[in-house]
Amino acid sequence: MKAFTNYIRASFEELTRVTWPTRNQAVKLTILVFIFCLIAAVIVGAFDFGFNELYSYLLKLAQ
Repeated sequence: MKAFTNYIRASFEELTRVTWPTRNQAVKLTILVFIFCLIAAVIVGAFDFGFNELYSYLLKLAQ
């Protein structure tokens, strides 16, 4: 039990040393992550569409 208590105490001590971002930085980083996610979704969607079209084309060739 003492080890767990020491772990919790050390965790809270470490949290006091963290440099938290300002509100402006947090908003900018959130927007950046959102834009990156949108770009990644478009790329994955394009690959999915392309592979689906290729699969459909190959199925038509096989018939």
